Amino acid sequence: MKQQNVYCEPLCIAKEYLFDIQKISYQDAEPYSCLMHFHEVHELIIFEDIEGCYFSSQGDSQLANNDIVLTPALEVHNYEISPKAKSWYLIQFVPKILDLPQFQSVKPLFNRGMHLRMNRQNIAVVQQQCRWLLDCFEHQPRSEKSVALLNLLLLWIADQAQQVEQNSEHTLRHVQGYSRLMPVIKLFKHDEYVNLTVGEAAEKCHLSTSHFSRLFKSVFRHTYANYILQHKLYHGARMLSQSKYSVTQISYEMAFSSPSHFIAHFKKYYGVTPYQYRSDIHRRAQHAEKSESAESAESAESADTIDSSHSSKSTADNDNPKTTWAKETF
Repeated sequence: MKQQNVYCEPLCIAKEYLFDIQKISYQDAEPYSCLMHFHEVHELIIFEDIEGCYFSSQGDSQLANNDIVLTPALEVHNYEISPKAKSWYLIQFVPKILDLPQFQSVKPLFNRGMHLRMNRQNIAVVQQQCRWLLDCFEHQPRSEKSVALLNLLLLWIADQAQQVEQNSEHTLRHVQGYSRLMPVIKLFKHDEYVNLTVGEAAEKCHLSTSHFSRLFKSVFRHTYANYILQHKLYHGARMLSQSKYSVTQISYEMAFSSPSHFIAHFKKYYGVTPYQYRSDIHRRAQHAEKSESAESAESAESADTIDSSHSSKSTADNDNPKTTWAKETF
């Protein structure tokens, strides 16, 4: 699925999935935008071609080709990326996956956001691992093999990558006005859905509406109205991927004036209608389920063939004194 005009969360992990991976690419001058935001999931971005800057609570740093960015759930971050052609692997996974035994050694990595870099040899290894993981996920997204490949990728990065120093003078804590917005920022982080008017948001921060609006735009680089709209669309996308609510029900849940209003904004932001978005997610899941069923059937058939072969060989060995003697001797 290709989205336009999105920042770095074009994914909604399908229900019952532990993670998702996609290959993202943009051509020269193809529309792309980003604003200060956070995710409810952990995120790993492995860039191929990139020019720009990564901005997190740790500071800011310049991005280069083949760099890696790790961002934990609920950490506010941002990207300023040039209009040049760019591409990356985007991997997002639910926090609970790190509770699995095989991920315990890499769990500390996700305590804070990090900008990482590797030597040429390890870059080639990581890119190959990404290709394997993407291919496996497209056929067996819930398989042990997919989780094992993700584990291998994280372990390799943890062992081989070096951290890029970030300019700590540019952390969010140093952004003027950030602390004044904390009451509203906490709502965005911890509430599934926020639908406050600008006046209500300003009141929570004990600010005038005009002062709040200026501060919000200086920190998040977008107006409050634009941010609240995108927050609603994110929640709508999650509902499309993880619930059976109709588009009409979701539109009213999100307090849009009408389903057509919701559909128009969703298409402008994601590049597809809500119906297409949901269909694409279901199509990917069905394709994966068919692949998993086919591979399970093939494995069962292979096991039956091997058992039959062993049975035939055992009978033949019992009929062959020389073979029996050899078995007993060795």
